[in-house]
Amino acid sequence: MIQENKIHLFLVDDDALFLKSLEIEFHHHTDFTVETFATGELCVENLCRDPDVIILDYNLNGIDKNAMNGIETLDKIKALKPDIPVVMLSSQDKIDVAISCMHHRAFDYVVKSETAFLRLQKNITAFFHHEKMEKELNWYMARM
Repeated sequence: MIQENKIHLFLVDDDALFLKSLEIEFHHHTDFTVETFATGELCVENLCRDPDVIILDYNLNGIDKNAMNGIETLDKIKALKPDIPVVMLSSQDKIDVAISCMHHRAFDYVVKSETAFLRLQKNITAFFHHEKMEKELNWYMARM
């Protein structure tokens, strides 16, 4: 984590307006450290900054038609840092897209909507709560 007890979040989306609005939501309603990226390439280049979680747009081709899409970016992230949870975000409300994301080891899939921020916040909270419980359980099991 970038600061003690703060979740370091990467937001990756080629839609500048949506990206900024999501960043503002996280700044106003959470205590996360947030970094934003307009392309998958920039996200991958900055993985050395050790994000705790990544929210990644599915398409990512609005700026550059030759840019990596979300699935390609997800695959690169998982190849380099397999333990980082990645939540895929898309305006597509199709089950086959969600299934594809999960097959590529996304933590979850969220549809862009008026409730997207709340779902993302709940996903991140649930992940870190589960991780904390798992660590505590492992600690207790090691003492038996």
